[in-house]
Amino acid sequence: MKKIPMGDQARVLPMPVAMIGADVKGKPNFMTAAWITRVYSEPPLIGVAINRKHYTWEGIERNNTFSVNFPGADLVQETDYCGLVSGKDADKSALFDVFYGKLETAPMIVQCPLCFECEMVESEFQSSKSLVIGRIIESYSDERFLTDGVLDPGKANPIVLTGPDRRYWTLGEPIADAYRIGKELIKGK
Repeated sequence: MKKIPMGDQARVLPMPVAMIGADVKGKPNFMTAAWITRVYSEPPLIGVAINRKHYTWEGIERNNTFSVNFPGADLVQETDYCGLVSGKDADKSALFDVFYGKLETAPMIVQCPLCFECEMVESEFQSSKSLVIGRIIESYSDERFLTDGVLDPGKANPIVLTGPDRRYWTLGEPIADAYRIGKELIKGK
């Protein structure tokens, strides 16, 4: 089988979609982001790529706090809207029930199945873009999204993004248990 060159813009499939929250000028604001990754588990760090020209960046930089809110498929329209419209021009927080946790400047969205409140610990700049690393101070969910006290992806029904086709998807069925399925090959040796 021959591999086909795809250029330098091929994307990892899929990317989680989240709404990044920050208080900007005393008001909660949310922007959509899909360039997100867990960085470490101890300490619990998450990385988000954000263009510093975005209105939300002003609040992150000023307060050194932000939230990462993972919407379910039922919020796809609102999620897309938050990526299309600037908080300079519209009050996007009016779309949601907003709450605060331990940090007072990291607004979170009640309707999202999973929310992280974060303190910014580092920011790496490349041109107008920044990779923001945040320490997760606390995470929040609703009991209806949990199974045995753990977030259940089937219940949360998170939105993921593919590129370059720019389409939103939901997750399919699980195919195997991680850290277990490969043990069958270990036993075979």
